[in-house]
Amino acid sequence: MKKWTALLFLCIIWILQGCNDEHFTSINQHQSFVASVNILEPSIDFFDSKGERIATWEFDKAYTGATLIPYDRIVLYGHELNEVDIYELSTGKLIQSIETGTGTTNAYYDEEENVLFITNSKKNTVASFNEHGKKLGEIRLKDYPMSMDSHQGKLYVVNYKSPVLSVVDIKSMVLIDEWPIDKSSTGLLVVEETDTLWVGGHGAGSHPNQKVKVLDLQTGQLVQEIQASHMPVGFTKNGEVVYITNHGSNELYACDVNGNVLWSKEVGANPFSVAAFKDMIIVAGFDDNQIYFLEEDGKVLHNNPTKSGPFQLLVREV
Repeated sequence: MKKWTALLFLCIIWILQGCNDEHFTSINQHQSFVASVNILEPSIDFFDSKGERIATWEFDKAYTGATLIPYDRIVLYGHELNEVDIYELSTGKLIQSIETGTGTTNAYYDEEENVLFITNSKKNTVASFNEHGKKLGEIRLKDYPMSMDSHQGKLYVVNYKSPVLSVVDIKSMVLIDEWPIDKSSTGLLVVEETDTLWVGGHGAGSHPNQKVKVLDLQTGQLVQEIQASHMPVGFTKNGEVVYITNHGSNELYACDVNGNVLWSKEVGANPFSVAAFKDMIIVAGFDDNQIYFLEEDGKVLHNNPTKSGPFQLLVREV
């Protein structure tokens, strides 16, 4: 009996050690990549600049988004999960979990201030954390805070279910201002060259949004409306060109920093996300489970299959 008890104890230890040693394929610290965050089949596909697959991480948890902490960590969150998980890319191991409660809508990392921000739709808050996961502050905003961007010590937050954009001081986590925007706004980009903030959105009900609102970065005043296509929600900037995905019309728009449309092209099925990577533009097709590698003029170089539901793109260039 004692032998069987000892054997059972050793098996339990072995299982626990196996769980602790469990990790995903490591990503070399010197490896540049574009990563597709897939939400229908929770996973991340990593690709190099040639479109070659580096690795695929498949999850048991229902992650709905991610962000990178330079240069070796990735933050994963899910709206129905109670915690935000941080993995080390070079080992593929979970190194930290931050208890947040359910309702996480977005995670964003400010590289200038070295601060991680997490928005929550259940508490209607944005919380700040240092790069080691220690909570620094929290502030209550309007209904369903989600899209974020930052510039010179200020955090800009779109409240998806309220017609309000919140401006927060990063160091003090105090509300500085609130600017009127359209309800169901999503997608945000600071354009430093013109000192403006570009805001996208879905539109309400049977009236899809077809415009990008350009706000003065200091006052929040509307300075321009860019005629796009149906539901412009994803932004990226490469040099002095801004790229916009319109997920309602499957179109990618290219504009100069003054808002002049340079060209448009149909690419992907239901694209939510666009990213700049190694002088290329990457578009994720949510419905066709592909990411598209394009030249800066819109010519498609190639497309690569992903797991189901590529919703977000992350880029690391080293």
